[in-house]
Amino acid sequence: MNGFNKTGATRRLTLLSAALLAVLSTPLYAATLTVMQNEAPRSMDPGNQTATFTGTVLDPMYEGLIKIGENLQLEPALATSWSSDASGLVWTFKLRSGVTFHDGTPFNADAVVANFARHLDVKRGLAASGRLRTFIDSVSKIDDSTVQFKLKKPYPAFLKLLTSGPCLMVSPTADKSGTLDSKAVGTGPYKLVQYKTGEYVLEEKYPGYWGKSSGPEDIKWTWSVEPSVMNMALQAGEADVINPVPPQFAKLLKNNPKFTLHESQGASVFWVALNTQLKPLDDVRVRQALNFATDKDGLVRAIMSGYATPANSPLAPVTPGYDKTLNPYPFNIEKAKELLKEAGYPNGFSMSIAVQGADARIGQVLQSMWAKIGVKLDVRQMESGVWTKAAFADPAGKKADGTGAVLASWSSGINGADLQLRPLYTTQSFAPTGANLGFFSDAKLDNLLDEAASTLDETARNKLYVQAQEEINQQAPQVLLYYQNDLFATGDKISNVWMIPGGNVIVKDAHKG
Repeated sequence: MNGFNKTGATRRLTLLSAALLAVLSTPLYAATLTVMQNEAPRSMDPGNQTATFTGTVLDPMYEGLIKIGENLQLEPALATSWSSDASGLVWTFKLRSGVTFHDGTPFNADAVVANFARHLDVKRGLAASGRLRTFIDSVSKIDDSTVQFKLKKPYPAFLKLLTSGPCLMVSPTADKSGTLDSKAVGTGPYKLVQYKTGEYVLEEKYPGYWGKSSGPEDIKWTWSVEPSVMNMALQAGEADVINPVPPQFAKLLKNNPKFTLHESQGASVFWVALNTQLKPLDDVRVRQALNFATDKDGLVRAIMSGYATPANSPLAPVTPGYDKTLNPYPFNIEKAKELLKEAGYPNGFSMSIAVQGADARIGQVLQSMWAKIGVKLDVRQMESGVWTKAAFADPAGKKADGTGAVLASWSSGINGADLQLRPLYTTQSFAPTGANLGFFSDAKLDNLLDEAASTLDETARNKLYVQAQEEINQQAPQVLLYYQNDLFATGDKISNVWMIPGGNVIVKDAHKG
């Protein structure tokens, strides 16, 4: 029946209002900055998670030896200076004095050594450790204020690596207690007040912070997978910042003088990881067929309202080494059908995909697209925590529940091609300790990435990354979808909020009023 259903519309409005009230029901302080995102944090331990929007929640509470400044250049943080020997294998860092963790534990060389020891210990199994073990051989104390890193091989991106999640300093005392996943303890300008699972994270200024802090008294983080709730929260003044802005509301906010829409070229790549150990996805022809059957331009129009670019490479355009000339899988239904027939599936096949609630619509659009080549896609919509367990299950776990694909996104920010490709595609990065969610293994690619990572000349290094992109595209361990523009919005009285490419919104120096 066509037409406007008043009763149904009223019910939906009531449900949205109830959802908004549930998210924002906790008491606020006058100087509280409230930030709403579209997913819950996965851990309070920066070394045991790899999600961008968890990283934004943790950013005010943690620091590394080096940080990325607002100009996107490297700046001192807990280290005041650093140098390397002629070989580029030995790095020495001078540490900032007079710094304490939020639990009173002193920050010194022993704390740095303990932080990296937990990642170099393969028995710990922390989610973000793999990228460190590949290049770091050892970390040792020279004196209380000096540490030395020894690398296994030259790694031009080493300093950028030190700005990433696993290199943020956690209290060794808290780490030993085993409570970090639920109680953050860092050295940042804000400390954790309360993490109420499923509802909010509240942070307040740390009075013992070593540096200057000009941000709000408190930062409250909330979340909702419902785009309408995010939009309503900003419109009602109950959220000061929303990240990311649901694309369907972007133009509305852009044209409203009460809000500021911040848009920039993003670094996030959205893709479908295919389980290359599960039939029929172990056949490259089947994987290529799914790529040819995906109308990426149509997807960007339907899902992203134009606030994205169809992906042609596993690297984003902002990443050095990206090859804009690649066009491996133009939309071609007949080619897709031909490949499936060659692979022995002329009538298609059935498979499943794990998606988070916020991405359910993408799964539904893919379901419709792939049905045209006979592929019956079972879209399994999951809450964030359940999705994380399913997505990062090991090969046996995915085989047991029949997970054929995972819809995901990844961004290395400005940290370069190695940190974009290595965690997703190398043999050493199989889930659960890495983000190779489809268990893709290709010796040629492994060697290319190892060679590129140790190549000091940028031009020569980027040529190797072009070869790596071509190899990944040819082997098709994933279905590339799009590069999402970075979109966040603020109220008209909010200033000094900025973005690291890839979705990492920085609010710790925000001004309100």
